[in-house]
Amino acid sequence: MQLRNGDGRPSVASRVLAILDSFVPGATRLTLTDISRRSRLPLTTTHRLVAELVRLAVLEREDDSTYCVGVRLWEIGSRAPIRGGLRELALPYMEDLYEATHENIQLAVLADLEAMVIEKISGRDSVRIVTRVGGRLPLHATGVGKILLAHAPAEIIERVAAGALTRYARNTIGERSRLLADLELVRLRGYSVTHDEMTDGAMSVGAPVFGPAQTVVAALSVVVDSRSGIPERLAPPVRTAARSLSRHVIDLWDRLRPATSVPLAGSGG
Repeated sequence: MQLRNGDGRPSVASRVLAILDSFVPGATRLTLTDISRRSRLPLTTTHRLVAELVRLAVLEREDDSTYCVGVRLWEIGSRAPIRGGLRELALPYMEDLYEATHENIQLAVLADLEAMVIEKISGRDSVRIVTRVGGRLPLHATGVGKILLAHAPAEIIERVAAGALTRYARNTIGERSRLLADLELVRLRGYSVTHDEMTDGAMSVGAPVFGPAQTVVAALSVVVDSRSGIPERLAPPVRTAARSLSRHVIDLWDRLRPATSVPLAGSGG
């Protein structure tokens, strides 16, 4: 949704964000024409705003006249509490889980109607996955996504279930009734399982990370080769790591509560 000025035109902030949103995996270096087309802004507006972003080191201009995300944007992003707080707490437990499985480990939080990955550890010899830090994953087709969706407010569950359930792999759930039944199973057994749902050949097992008042603030998962992974064997170490992290999160929250009203991680919305 774009913010607009009184005359109905997109605000400067919306136009800058549209420019930054042009840079995605597979398109990290763009020409002015590329940025103008992707942001749907006039070329003259794009030229003026990009030049200002380069002066501020938010974007960088390469020798071949293309542009990429600058170091200042990374510096600003690293200050976000969602990364700086929860990520730092989670890393030791993610490393323990990696040592126990030697598979891909990922941590995600709810962001709008998607799961946003805030940290990952890649298994050296494990199955290839599409995850990247800062990237978004669908809630209905991933281990972390199903955990976050299963424990989300009812209105979010309904919006996702009633929406377009995009098929990503051969076993992606595409029907509302099947998704709701699967989410109920996630809540009952305490962990999620996907099998060739986001990527053919990949299986994931996820578990919830709890914060104050038993609210789910994040999801932790392991992603393995679907031909050899056994959910019943993977669930215990994933749940153990998630429970240990939950205790740390709740303990830290209790100690910080008198001094702050800002949560460690957003609930999405």
